[in-house]
Amino acid sequence: MACLLTAGTAGPASAADDLPQTDELSVHTPYSRTLPLGTDDGRPQVRTLGVGLYHDNDNFTVTDGRLTVDVTGLAGVAEVTWPENCTPNGASAVCDVPLVPAIGDFEDQVLLTVRAADGAGTGAQGRITYEATATGGPEGTLTAPHESFSTTLTIGSGPDLAIDPLVDIKDARPGDERTIPFKITNNGDRSADGFTVSLNTSHGLADLTRYDACTYTAAEVNGYPPTEKALCAFDRVLAPGDSFELPEPLTVRLAPHALAERLDIDVEPLGDAQDIDPRNDYVALQIGAVNTADFSVTGDAVSGAAGETATAELTFRNNGPAWVGHLGSGDPVAEVRLIVPAGTKVTGVPTGCYPHTLTGGYYPRQTGAPRYDCELPYWVLEDTGRTFAFSVRIDTVIPGVTGAVSIHPEYGEFGEYPFDFDPDLTNNTAVLAVN
Repeated sequence: MACLLTAGTAGPASAADDLPQTDELSVHTPYSRTLPLGTDDGRPQVRTLGVGLYHDNDNFTVTDGRLTVDVTGLAGVAEVTWPENCTPNGASAVCDVPLVPAIGDFEDQVLLTVRAADGAGTGAQGRITYEATATGGPEGTLTAPHESFSTTLTIGSGPDLAIDPLVDIKDARPGDERTIPFKITNNGDRSADGFTVSLNTSHGLADLTRYDACTYTAAEVNGYPPTEKALCAFDRVLAPGDSFELPEPLTVRLAPHALAERLDIDVEPLGDAQDIDPRNDYVALQIGAVNTADFSVTGDAVSGAAGETATAELTFRNNGPAWVGHLGSGDPVAEVRLIVPAGTKVTGVPTGCYPHTLTGGYYPRQTGAPRYDCELPYWVLEDTGRTFAFSVRIDTVIPGVTGAVSIHPEYGEFGEYPFDFDPDLTNNTAVLAVN
């Protein structure tokens, strides 16, 4: 998907705001979709394509969106039923979007119903293209880039195992047992001759329901947090339209160290069958627990004469009770920052620590920088500790001089984006004292 940068110099919404005065209009659309031919008894197989407009800068109000949908490329492949907010004209339609949302508030505004055309064969492909304009932005109008948005439809035949939508769980508590309403349905045009269900729990989830059809494995792999995986095989034939639920309700308990947890569920047909729409074969259910994780950092005190080198150890610790894992983004859970004391020079840098200027800019050498940021991994257990050992040369003896040591989110300064799970921010700072 591409987007158009529409430059402008219109005045800001508020003279006190220093906000970017550009905006971009884009079309959100599926890149591709597979349409089933239809079942043997002739039941129609339809799919809904959600399409919509959005713009990037919420400093502007954008209205009167007009989305042009061209289905000329679907001739002989697929048929489209237009929704009420679209006015068709031959093989295209103009769809009205009265208020175009900013990207963070986006939702599909145009729902196209599509099905395979009569006589279409497996493997046939067609293309929908989109153009769009709207009123607003720095110049008064926005235009999406020409020939930049499309959806390719492919005709297929086979099972389509879909997991029923699940609602994320919030505000659970350690010790709670939660039931997951797991159900799958075959939305395809052919039967699934057996299927597998894979369940994967994050570190803070325990006591996953035991089923005879499943094999359970607890894994602790270097670089990855501990998990438990269940692989289940069911030899039941699931015909088009049929649904399946597990023999007993699927339950999981939140461990004492639970915080931001995840249950990954994946289904696949057995044998050589290919699922014609794998988008709905997988779900990552978020399970949030009301819990805390006390991050702390400890500095050090070193001494020496001018010209001598000392080792300064800066220690991060998660004092629990919860573990923390950025399981979606994979971003470091925190960074330990050192502002180098005056009169000293860093001559040895631990792994995972990177040199910067005082304001966080690029510094060309690994040693001698005035500031270092040390990345932690994307997860830390409830009792994790890590020490970063710096070699510090004392060039000038300045009695009582200190350098600042602190913990930060990967983005932002201390206090700007605090760790909302941390009950005590006072131990997120320390000092490196010299002499």
